[in-house]
This record gives sequence, structure tokens and C-alpha cells, in this order.
Amino acid sequence: MKVLISGSTGLIGSALMSGIGAAGHEAVRLVRPGSTAAGESVAWDPTARTVDRAALEGFDAVAHLAGENISARRWTRAQKERIRSSRVDNTMLLCTTLASLDAPPRVLLCGSALGYYGDRASELLGEDSDPGEDFLGRVTWEWERATLGATSAGIRVLNLRFGLVLTATGGLLGRMLPLFRFGLGGRLGSGKQYMSWISRHDAVRAMVHLLEAPDVSGPVNISSPAPVTNSQFTKTLAKAVKRPALFWVPELALRISQGQITESVMASARMDATKLAASGFSFEHPDLDSALSWALGDR
Repeated sequence: MKVLISGSTGLIGSALMSGIGAAGHEAVRLVRPGSTAAGESVAWDPTARTVDRAALEGFDAVAHLAGENISARRWTRAQKERIRSSRVDNTMLLCTTLASLDAPPRVLLCGSALGYYGDRASELLGEDSDPGEDFLGRVTWEWERATLGATSAGIRVLNLRFGLVLTATGGLLGRMLPLFRFGLGGRLGSGKQYMSWISRHDAVRAMVHLLEAPDVSGPVNISSPAPVTNSQFTKTLAKAVKRPALFWVPELALRISQGQITESVMASARMDATKLAASGFSFEHPDLDSALSWALGDR
């Protein structure tokens, strides 16, 4: 299988590049102007709304994982528009182009996220749950709708609603580890908010699995079967690094320092992994202890 990957240097895309190769498939990068990423690539320039259409012919699958990092900077009006455009507009550009090909791919894996659900307390969230009404909920709903052009062209589309992807080399866990290793970690706010997570290893395995699962389509929660509260996550991580977790970050302090991005940090999303498991996928890290044990050794 020949697979085109956007966002191939990101937290998930870089690991997927390796995972695709390990599964015996060929991975090709979809890159922007000026990219120095090694290996075979296809060019696109979302800013100029251009794609090398001819070079897209003949791929069996596409994994679209590119998007502005939501925690890169404070959510000013301009930054919120960058977050939205990098997901909605760029996905629509890619899907419209794929739909117009003489030989379109059979399957499109398109990034999505737990932000779709918003802040939902302890409600168990399946793929048929309503979207949240906050900024990320609205953006993620539009993001998934932007793939309809590919669906209407007969491409099997999967909207991958990622939980928090755990690896020591980046993402939320990568930012938390230095604090916890110095004994400065602690819960956020009340600690009652649910955190849905998945090890990066299982996230990549799930994507490779879904490429070859022809009966699965639409949104899929890419999350472990054991979401935990922030308090539980804090205690388990402190135990894993053999340090106490005595500190507490009040929600007000987060709002003062981080602004509106606190919405995503404090949102409670308890995701249900039934659809992924029912497709035949087996987790290697179904619980947080095993996921952190793997992540702390991940290089």
C-alpha cells in the first residue's frame, strides 16, 4: 500500500511514517514549500491554495494529520483563525483535490480530536455524541464536515478523534515530565475532569489497523478504554517518575496565564473506545500504568 502523509514531521505523523514502513507499506510525505524533510514527497501550498494534483494520482491511502498546534500560543483572534483555517480550509482543499482525481485513494484517515466533544463532565462519549459548543467543538465539527467531498467521491473516510497522545518526546506528557521529575507536578483545578489518552505506540497501530479495516468509516475515537480523571493521571505519573505530586494549579491561575486556551486544558472528555475495539483492534497499552511505562522509555 502506498500512503501519503501530511503533518509527517509532527508528533503523530513522524511516528506514523515509521509505523507505515514497519507494516510493509510505502510512506510518502505531503510537504509545504521550503520543507527539508527527507524522502519522497509531494508538494502542496495551503496558503496559496495549490496542490500538485498530478502527483496525487495512484496513492492507495492518505493520512491527513497537518494542523496548527492549538497550544503553541495564546488564542488571539488571529491565532484562532489560524487554528480553524489550518484544519477546515486545508482539509477541504485536500479533499476536493482527491475527489477530482482519475484514481483517487481508497481510504482517507483525517485528523480530528477529543476537542469535538467540549467539556462534558463524566458523560461517556461515543462517536454519535453531540459536538461541544465551545471554540474547539465548533472547529472540530467543521473539520470533520470538510471531508464530505472525499466521502461523496466514494473514498472511505475516517475522522480520527485522538485522545491525548502520550509520548515523552512531545505533546502534553512531554511538557509535564520535567516538572514531575523535579517533584513540582500536581493536579489542575479540581482534578475531577476526565482525560482521555492513548499511547503514541497504540495510536500509530490503530491508524495502520484502520487502513486495512474496510468496514469501518466515519468518526472513530482513538483513545484507550481506560480514561482517568486529572487527579488519577497526576498520581499515576508521579508514581511512574518516583516523585511526589504535592502542587495544585488553580483554574484561575491558568486563565490568567493562558487565557482562553484554558478551555481545552480544563475540558473533561471521557471517550468510549468501543468502536475501535469492535473493529478488531487490540490495545498493547490499555491502562495508564503500561502506557506511561512505555512512554518513559520512548525515544
